[in-house]
Amino acid sequence: MLPCLLVFSALGLGALGISSRNETQTKEISEKLQYLFGNVSQLIEKGKLDVSTMASRKEWGAEAVGCRTQLTMPVDFLVIHHIPGLECHNQTICSQKLQELHMHHIHNNNWCDVAYNFLVGDDGRVYEGVGWKIQGCHTQGYSNISLGFAFFGTKEGHSPSPAALSAMEGLIYYAVQKGHLSPRYFQPFLVKGKNCLVPPQKIGPKKACPSIVTRTDWEARESHCPKMNLPAKYVIIIHTSGKTCSVSDECHPLVRDIQSFFMDRLDACDIGHNFLVGQDGAIYEGTGWNAQGSHTAGYNDIALGIAFIGTFTGTPPNAVALEATQSLIQCALDQGYLTPNYLLVGQSDVENTLSPGKALYNIISTWPHFKH
Repeated sequence: MLPCLLVFSALGLGALGISSRNETQTKEISEKLQYLFGNVSQLIEKGKLDVSTMASRKEWGAEAVGCRTQLTMPVDFLVIHHIPGLECHNQTICSQKLQELHMHHIHNNNWCDVAYNFLVGDDGRVYEGVGWKIQGCHTQGYSNISLGFAFFGTKEGHSPSPAALSAMEGLIYYAVQKGHLSPRYFQPFLVKGKNCLVPPQKIGPKKACPSIVTRTDWEARESHCPKMNLPAKYVIIIHTSGKTCSVSDECHPLVRDIQSFFMDRLDACDIGHNFLVGQDGAIYEGTGWNAQGSHTAGYNDIALGIAFIGTFTGTPPNAVALEATQSLIQCALDQGYLTPNYLLVGQSDVENTLSPGKALYNIISTWPHFKH
């Protein structure tokens, strides 16, 4: 999760790290925005963007784009953000607020430019961010495969104005019409920005490690594998290939089948991976922290093998699975199972395999400690 962003699941899983006082209000805004932008056919009927009213970077006071990494068009994902704390209702004030945000992203966050491809002010005007063909810095794991649009200028606790909502509809329609965004796009996150321009709050204690479905819970067979050489020096991201699962009743037998494949067909001491992650967002204990898996020859004793259950060559894992994996990696760091200067790689980086699949590989390549 990037600094100054709080991520919401488009599936209604709620906010992360937001106070209960604002949770209901935030959920209402999130649901309204998701409803408005969840159906592209409605946007094609209703949405029109008057490009003559779009404020260019020069018009709102920015210089040439500082980012250089290209996006491959059309992208398959759209991420919509909502940034409070920059209230404005006309082009002059919105331009000033956007300049503040721009400077904050460059000087405080050390990003190459403002984080978003385009922004929509509460004045109903579209403001050019890094533009159509350049990667922003808006959402970890998705910036390189998505467009990031953001509402700003909204009064704290309120939904965007009707003019802003209409402009966003038009922007999405325009993106589809011009071939920047796939007509069958996915919206993996709905994101609300924290007020990045206020003094930071005192940092609280570290988050607890995520809950893990134990071997007993998924009815694993007994096994005896060699011990890990801890702390591990690598995290290797893998996909199991084959079927995926999205509820525990599907995942439990599937994990048992994967264990049986390794033990009965490959003559391995146990399931091949230290941990597995389902599309239900649950983490399943494989060989665990202390015992070696049999996932990658030459690395099993010094690498944690984390496998996403399924095949991810064309479509990446969902948001809850990705977030669970990142939480697991952070837990490994906090608990001393992983060295602080670890390297994160895809299985295909160290072995001749298609795993973890191109769609998943594109996402992990943006994660901390990734090494190609």
